[in-house]
Amino acid sequence: MLSYTLMTCDMDGTLLSDDATICTRNIQTIRQAIGAGLHFVPCTGRGFESLNHIQETLGIYQKPGEYVISYNGALITENSHNDILYEDGLPWDIASALYDFGVAHHITMHIYPYGKVYLYNYVPFERAFLEGRMPNIETFEPSLDFLKGQTVYKIVYMDPDLPTLNRYRQQLGSLLDDVTVSYSSDRYIEFNHKNVTKGTALRKLAGLLHIPISQTLAIGDNINDTEMLKAASFSVGVHNLNEAIRPYCNVVTEATNNEGAVAEAIERFILKQ
Repeated sequence: MLSYTLMTCDMDGTLLSDDATICTRNIQTIRQAIGAGLHFVPCTGRGFESLNHIQETLGIYQKPGEYVISYNGALITENSHNDILYEDGLPWDIASALYDFGVAHHITMHIYPYGKVYLYNYVPFERAFLEGRMPNIETFEPSLDFLKGQTVYKIVYMDPDLPTLNRYRQQLGSLLDDVTVSYSSDRYIEFNHKNVTKGTALRKLAGLLHIPISQTLAIGDNINDTEMLKAASFSVGVHNLNEAIRPYCNVVTEATNNEGAVAEAIERFILKQ
């Protein structure tokens, strides 16, 4: 019998190695746990469409009764047809204003409508980082009107300098009153609708599946995983975690993301006899 039946797992820096692959130890252990009845749910800031190859590797691609939490918790989809179970996008006026600010300040931006990601001011530094991580579409549009009528789940600003990202946050001022702000990958500041977090989505999915929170486990590595770690009954940080999230972890793995940290968590806390 499994110790936990719903596991939410961050992708970059947690499940994925630094080269954006999944180590053999993780693949084998996750497949074993899924076969034993675990709902293994990728919980990511990315869009669900970028996880197809990851789901194929883990054996859950287009599999009924399996799920993805994407856009930092703004969307929950069921794998077989990517049907939307829950969504909470940015209000259009806020999304448009965030885009306008990014254009005015020549910021590298990610824009996430359903099933796609657009990159604005797609500089070589960011191209190199995203290669092999997720498909994207470059845009040069001066306003967000090219997505008018679509839900925008998340907008991201990229800069490797944290003080610069914090300055943008300060300059945006009251525009962020109805926005959840998070940081990831030591290069992104991310904007979602107010109250959208990975933790909110974890609780929402558990409720939809009639799984008690006491049966949930979460694993992550960075600041945008904080609410997910706080929401789960048992929280695991990987060895390479951002120290800011250590207080929210019940345990930290001995293995890094390159060494099978997710497999270690499953072996120790889910498949244990």
